[in-house]
Amino acid sequence: MAALSAWFWNERFWLPHNVTWADLADPAPGVEYPKAGHLLSALPLALGIFAVRIVFERCIAGPCASLLQIQTELSRRAQPNAVLEKVFTSITKSPDSRHLEGLSKQLDWDVRKVQRWFRQRRNQDKPSTRTKFCESMWRFTFYLCIFMYGIRFLWQSPWMWDTRHCWYNYPYQVLTSGLYYYYITELAFYWSLMFSQFTDIKRKDFLIMFVHHLATISLISFSYVNNMLRVGSLVMCVHDTSDFLLEAAKLANYAKYQRLCDFLFVVFSMIFFGTRLIIFPFWILNTTLFESWEIIGPYPSWWLFNSLLLVLQVLHIIWSYLIARIASKAIMRGKVPSDAMLHFSKSDEETNSSRSFSGGFCF
Repeated sequence: MAALSAWFWNERFWLPHNVTWADLADPAPGVEYPKAGHLLSALPLALGIFAVRIVFERCIAGPCASLLQIQTELSRRAQPNAVLEKVFTSITKSPDSRHLEGLSKQLDWDVRKVQRWFRQRRNQDKPSTRTKFCESMWRFTFYLCIFMYGIRFLWQSPWMWDTRHCWYNYPYQVLTSGLYYYYITELAFYWSLMFSQFTDIKRKDFLIMFVHHLATISLISFSYVNNMLRVGSLVMCVHDTSDFLLEAAKLANYAKYQRLCDFLFVVFSMIFFGTRLIIFPFWILNTTLFESWEIIGPYPSWWLFNSLLLVLQVLHIIWSYLIARIASKAIMRGKVPSDAMLHFSKSDEETNSSRSFSGGFCF
């Protein structure tokens, strides 16, 4: 086990040349550097956030949904059938013609009746509009609060105005309480999303979102352990900028305020394009690729860090194309398609996803 730990925490991978873990282990009195053990505090906080979400959805979002007359749809339930249920849960939720004909003969049912059973059974697992409204309202509230906190914190930080400060004296950069809370709260939120996936109604993108949340957690943790918190905080803030607008558009969509939904989607699209296609490559990537090269020089984890950011930029371009396509269709039809919101949620923007340097860095 000791050999595995030594291999994983190899100083030549994680740290710049001529820097060791011992150099960071004993800072001056009153000085704190990021440590891997700090990340454990995100787990109890994640449970707390998960509990707050449950209370929020029941006591605040639920009444808001009722006020907006958003009720739980009563879909027709499929009649109990052990044979079809086994096929549905273990083989396929959408059987092809061969399966349908076989089941029809086995049950002595008409093929159309078997098709109807599977359609009704699929609908049973779909979350209601009220459920989606409550989830989006929770995400909107969290994303807005964390964005406001991030802006307030970064506004007072020198690296917000001169990104070269992300690398001055690296990796001997002091961990401030504000930066610690920002990072750990973001990390805890994504842990809470991991937990909630197993209690929420399972959706078809379950595995994709599970991988997404896991990648986000890994990337946040990676940048924390590597003490790249300054540039990491910029990445998180850039991605947080449009997330609450997307959730606001979804809320308007569920409440059937179409004009408000259209307006918010347009604003979201403009900010998404500006942050992902302009600010991220010309501000964030410029400092991680070029300014850091001049000030500290490359080393193994530096290459990995920048490779992940470049992959994320490619995803930004793909997501921007998808959003632009939806926007163009909306212009042609006169409104945003009712299901368009579902393709760009953070629980679903990033099936298509966008934080991931999750970003924090969440796709």
